[in-house]
Amino acid sequence: MNIAVLGGGVIGITTAWYLRSKGLGVTVFERQPGPALETSFANGGQISVSHAEPWANPGTPLKALRWLAREDAPLLFRLRADRALLSWSARFLRECMPWRTRANIGRIVELARYSRDELKRLRAQLAGEGDAALDYDHLERGILHIYTDRREYARALHAAAVMRSYGCDRRAVDADECIHIEPALAAIRDRLVGGDFTAEDESGDAHLFTRQLAERCRQAGVRFRFGTTVTGLDEADGRISALTTLQGERIEADGFVIAAGSYSPALLAPLGMRLPVYPAKGYSATIPLSPDSIAPRTSLTDDGHKLVFSRLGDHLRVAGTAEFDGFNLRPSPIRQEALMRRVNELFPALKPAGPARTWCGLRPVTPGSVPFIGPTRHENLWLNTGHGTLGWTMACGSAAALSDLVAGRAPAIALPRIQ
Repeated sequence: MNIAVLGGGVIGITTAWYLRSKGLGVTVFERQPGPALETSFANGGQISVSHAEPWANPGTPLKALRWLAREDAPLLFRLRADRALLSWSARFLRECMPWRTRANIGRIVELARYSRDELKRLRAQLAGEGDAALDYDHLERGILHIYTDRREYARALHAAAVMRSYGCDRRAVDADECIHIEPALAAIRDRLVGGDFTAEDESGDAHLFTRQLAERCRQAGVRFRFGTTVTGLDEADGRISALTTLQGERIEADGFVIAAGSYSPALLAPLGMRLPVYPAKGYSATIPLSPDSIAPRTSLTDDGHKLVFSRLGDHLRVAGTAEFDGFNLRPSPIRQEALMRRVNELFPALKPAGPARTWCGLRPVTPGSVPFIGPTRHENLWLNTGHGTLGWTMACGSAAALSDLVAGRAPAIALPRIQ
């Protein structure tokens, strides 16, 4: 059985790996010249079960309204005549209902915990095969959420309690324990009101991981078609018979997996599938550190500003915010400046070794932040898309569960039904 995987980011490459591990033939189609050159290129670097609260929660609508006039807002909806955004936004508002938010947290925590465990198993498996272990600047120091606003902290404690009820050990800590966990926060001790800590969470460079796993895939027999843009899928008798490419090719396969992130809906629309996945532009900066930099080593989440900080070797990655502006990839200088301003506020003795490398990319967001993983009404077409800000966190678990389905096995976890 030969499977075509459409997409070469962290979701597509992990999918290829797990499918191949089931003995299936796999070909990955990716429009970029190599793996992980779009959304997976410079993300926040967190394996964060503790980041399970979706954007759609009861407090978001009022905040989003207040932030409409702020170019540097953590969450920014740009008003535009966009039918897809209007439809997505209506669904988003429905997901903000408290009972739906709670249910979505449960789904996210289950998948994210499973995925974090799968990543550990994958590392151990590859290290045990006698080859060099995967080396992607990963750290197992947990993730600390920090707060400088008392109201924000009180609201976060409620969300953390919900996560604990679903098995995510996100425990409250006071300001002094925050500094004990991460001494680089000492400079803002008088502003810290508290935090919460998840010791089992991790961090690491998703781009490096994906590149290295792609090479392991190639060694295992996975074929790659980089620089190949898939333009459509041919349908016949309830099945997908082939894909077509911008180069004019028609390529047949036994099965097809859509792992194309924000571009997945465009591939599915001609088949009559309206997938509610919308691009949310996120920003990051990668800051080189000098030997005497006072920079965090524990990965941090600044919930009030929707930013995360991860130590990647001798660099600090800061990433976050969400800007809903279609497929516009032009960066906003004001938003980039706001990101760096917060870095300087939190870490005044950072002492960069040079200028930061800035980046922005499109994250494929569903209204409730729960991805689409599983079969479709076409018997040989599967989805693995819509992971939003948690693609790196959920990658291994999503791929493992989907590969079980494709191979005719029951996955280890229940997957949300695809409408």
